[in-house]
Amino acid sequence: MAHLASPPTQKFIGYKQELLGIEASDDSAAAKRAIYELSLMERSCFVELNGIVHHYHDSGPKDAAETVLLIHGWDCWWMWWHYVIRYLNERGVRTIAYDMRGHGWSDNDPKNHYHIDFFAHDLHELVNKLELGRFHIAAFSFGPFVALDYARVHPELIKSMTFFNFGYLHNNEFINTFASTTITFVFNNLLRKLTWWLPAYIFARLVLAKNTVMLHDILIGFKSLGLCAPEAIDQTTHQITSFEITESVPDMVSAVDMPILFVAGEGDSIMTSENTKKLKEFAKHGRYVCVPDCGHLITVELPETASELIWGQIQACSGV
Repeated sequence: MAHLASPPTQKFIGYKQELLGIEASDDSAAAKRAIYELSLMERSCFVELNGIVHHYHDSGPKDAAETVLLIHGWDCWWMWWHYVIRYLNERGVRTIAYDMRGHGWSDNDPKNHYHIDFFAHDLHELVNKLELGRFHIAAFSFGPFVALDYARVHPELIKSMTFFNFGYLHNNEFINTFASTTITFVFNNLLRKLTWWLPAYIFARLVLAKNTVMLHDILIGFKSLGLCAPEAIDQTTHQITSFEITESVPDMVSAVDMPILFVAGEGDSIMTSENTKKLKEFAKHGRYVCVPDCGHLITVELPETASELIWGQIQACSGV
């Protein structure tokens, strides 16, 4: 049975109004970017999942033989996948890119529940309401935590998974206490309060990326800061740096039976390629690829490479 669509969220409506204003401006480059994003918004849909209205972008043929569900990372949103979406759609693949609760154009949770199991329950509800059948998953950074929690309960629906910049981080007291507090402070108290994109880009270029990123993608990344609920930043940061979660990651990987492609950036200082390679060893059907001259933000640093890797995994596992 088809699900009942929900009206757009206020975050979506406000963003669209902003784009319409930019489209009518005298800045031709900004107007071109606005027109592109407005065209993407035509494929935006909204659905209530566990009492919260979620945004998802559904494109490509509805009767496609292969469907990929794209899960964004920590403090990100669906639009980080826009290059990948176009690449896969051109090859006949249907893509579903959604915003987790409290992120992007999805509503914030009034009860402030932003733990991995809540995100996984939302994913389960989305798959059910869209009646996806069997599909592939591609996930980035924080996204694999959600994918693995979902796959643990519903392995029969997943053909394959591709994980970007995700590995086995050996925890310690420093990471568990100081790092989580520092990260939350930097993002919630410093970066989120910026009104100009350049300082945020300098931070990302120094810490996260090894490649120059197009201005449009810088702005997309900057926008994700303001669209993400501060409570989501705080809770997910403390959760993924906790001993309970970090030490359970190898078990989460070994518990699932589908093929997993682990992709690491050689220059990733957040989740090193060595940590990703370690995690791959726990997978029953794991494969590891290290991308040279790449940092933590592969989907915007090297979008064609990321797209090709997902496409290759789909082709290799389409008959699974």
